[in-house]
Amino acid sequence: MCTKVLWHDPSGPVLVGRNMDYHRDTGTNLWSLPKGLERNDGVGGSLSWTAVYGSVVAAAYDMMTVDGMNEAGLSGHILWLTESHYGDHDPERPALSMAVWLQYFLDNFATVAEAAAWIAETKVQVVPLSDPATGEVPAVHLALSDSTGDSAVIEYTDDEATVWHSPDYKVMTNSPTYDQQLELLATIEGFGGDAPLPGSTLAADRFARANYYVGRLPTPTGQVDAIASILSVIRNAAQPFRIPDPDQPHASQTLWQTVADLTNKRYVFTSTTRPNVVWVDFADLDLTEGASAGRLDLMGDTALQGGLAGNVGKRFEERAPLEFLSLA
Repeated sequence: MCTKVLWHDPSGPVLVGRNMDYHRDTGTNLWSLPKGLERNDGVGGSLSWTAVYGSVVAAAYDMMTVDGMNEAGLSGHILWLTESHYGDHDPERPALSMAVWLQYFLDNFATVAEAAAWIAETKVQVVPLSDPATGEVPAVHLALSDSTGDSAVIEYTDDEATVWHSPDYKVMTNSPTYDQQLELLATIEGFGGDAPLPGSTLAADRFARANYYVGRLPTPTGQVDAIASILSVIRNAAQPFRIPDPDQPHASQTLWQTVADLTNKRYVFTSTTRPNVVWVDFADLDLTEGASAGRLDLMGDTALQGGLAGNVGKRFEERAPLEFLSLA
């Protein structure tokens, strides 16, 4: 499931908040990944690259980037979309494994416009991979935002991507597809319709509430106030812990939340099962070429006992770079 919200107040920073909603733990740790790292597409194709930008990312099971931002102020957020269909893998086309899909954009682009142009030029394909532990094949779409306040939603419902590109596209949730979400929003009071603001955890209802509340945030008085404001919006769209309904055995709950300050380069993480908010300022990291990658262990004893709090920029431990799940 999940919810992503972009906020760009003319007097404040550009912020993106997101909820990670899932029906089981995602084993998420934070990684600092310097520029200069060599990567490949993960599907045995011809696409390989050297990271132009360093990034901080949240990884699922230490094998897939699901959220993060780079040092240029581009952020990316992977959310579930049941309607996703990527087509059969065509070895003649440029392609990216789902695990490294988001990382490619963080490695290579500073703006949403650059990323959107690359997708249009290359017709890049996304290749889904199954979870080695469960056999589950994720169905996801991708949101990108940048420090200018620009935004894009990228969905595959057939062989090629549909890119919804506009700073007006501030919110992304899940099903239905983005065009239908916009149509449903237009039925809500304040957005062209007369239906009351909905209150359930359904994706379309969260889409409406997030759009409503982010459009009514007051001008922030500073960075902390701004981060608190966007957290208040995504908390309103969060999903509570609950026993699944019989017809929804995999009902999701909000596991963790992030805020990316694209102006001041701060990445905030908070877990719904841990007591503390942590953040990392890019100024405290060495993301230069040749620097070591680092991992912040959010699953270990220290995190579980509440020992991680506040600025954790100096708490990353040197590690070999994140290894992405691949077809190989």
